[in-house]
Amino acid sequence: MIDLLSGFVIELRAAGLPVSLTEHLDAAEAIRHIALTDRTTFKSTLAATMVKNQEHYAAFDLAFEVFFAERDAPQGEGSDDELDLGELADGQEANASDLTGNGNLKGSGGGGGSEMSAEELADMLMKALKEGDTRKLSRVAQGAVRRYAGMEPGRPVGGTYYLYRTLRNLNLEGVSQELLDELRAAKGVAPETLDDRLLKAEVDRRIERLKKAVEAEIRKRLVEDRGAEALAKSVRKPLPEDIDVMHATKEELVQLRRVLQPLSRKLAVRLARRRRLGKRGTLDVRQTVRRSLSTGGVPIDPRFKKPRPSKPEIIVIADISGSVASFARFTLHLVHAISSQFSKVRSFVFIDGIDEVSRFFDGVEDPAEAVHRINTEADVVYLDGHSDYGHALRSFHQRWGNEITKKSTVLILGDARNNYHASEAWVVADIAEKARHVYWLNPEPRDYWGSGDSIIFDYAKYCEGVIECRTLRQLEAFVGDLA
Repeated sequence: MIDLLSGFVIELRAAGLPVSLTEHLDAAEAIRHIALTDRTTFKSTLAATMVKNQEHYAAFDLAFEVFFAERDAPQGEGSDDELDLGELADGQEANASDLTGNGNLKGSGGGGGSEMSAEELADMLMKALKEGDTRKLSRVAQGAVRRYAGMEPGRPVGGTYYLYRTLRNLNLEGVSQELLDELRAAKGVAPETLDDRLLKAEVDRRIERLKKAVEAEIRKRLVEDRGAEALAKSVRKPLPEDIDVMHATKEELVQLRRVLQPLSRKLAVRLARRRRLGKRGTLDVRQTVRRSLSTGGVPIDPRFKKPRPSKPEIIVIADISGSVASFARFTLHLVHAISSQFSKVRSFVFIDGIDEVSRFFDGVEDPAEAVHRINTEADVVYLDGHSDYGHALRSFHQRWGNEITKKSTVLILGDARNNYHASEAWVVADIAEKARHVYWLNPEPRDYWGSGDSIIFDYAKYCEGVIECRTLRQLEAFVGDLA
């Protein structure tokens, strides 16, 4: 168990969860005081000692299901769970002779070790769903995976493929409708009523439990075939803060929005504390001399001036075209959420035209509201709505270039894919001459820079830094250092 727990901790760290050595030891000590056969308590104990962020629980849950997957009883030993599979068949009683050596129920015709037919499996599935019995659903899931998944030892296929094959053959949409109709008839519920909506929700929950049971069965078999470490690596999913913003799915974008607000609050508190408890200021000669009078002029107790760290003025110039739009939105949200750590924040967005959008953030408590308005109200199209960094930067220089001072830190956000227009890199050079700092945040992988219509290197030579910034974790680190 100690070795298994150590492998589990290594996987959690590889997935991005911050599990310290102390927490590892706490988990090892905690499980000494519980029954390891109680899987629910065991899982809750590990979560309580290792998971500090609710958004990380999904990664913990997946790793747990891989490393501590339930195992089948050895062949020929028989178990209560195997007998439950026989009990699902109407009018049949199961005993040890009704099961094949691998736990499969024989066909009702007694066909000498043959597996149950598709019709028998469908009948058993419907009965298990009607009763809502989780254990019976698990037994049906085993039979469905055996029959439909087509799993082959050593085959380099992911669990998603096997899951799709199994669920497709089970025809869950038809099963769901049939179950709903039967429950309506049994309970006397009329369609499109409140009771009917509650009934639909219950049917959906039962179908979801079946899906999870099928997924768990597939995962268990893959663990037996490949080993927990190899499978965990292949099914590992990034934490929300490590998701590539430019390639995030719709569901992943929802996760990112959900973690962004607590992330910005945490960052603001950390920066405020760092300013408050920062290094001492310069030596205060006058106060030091006055304090040394009691020691005959020996400055035993030096006094320091109160530190007054300067807050930078931030100017954000963000490309909001195409796939980089998501990155720009998250950056604008984060910067304005911690705007109290800066003396001033001004925001500009562009595609081929450019517009200042600072006004949308004035008096708004939730920056997400302002970001939404930017998407619909900002005037950023000049000709055809395709990225033109050269024209946008030149327009910025003409309209606001004189407002940049040595107090300004300029952030330019974008992939610098310019559709083969002129770069107008002289604008960035002029901004660099006037500003305190100029940074370019590029959400593309560094290996893609300079390929195709990317002109990032035309601008890079005038910037203090060009930073690959693809995830919220990278963005948080950069903005934290900037403030």
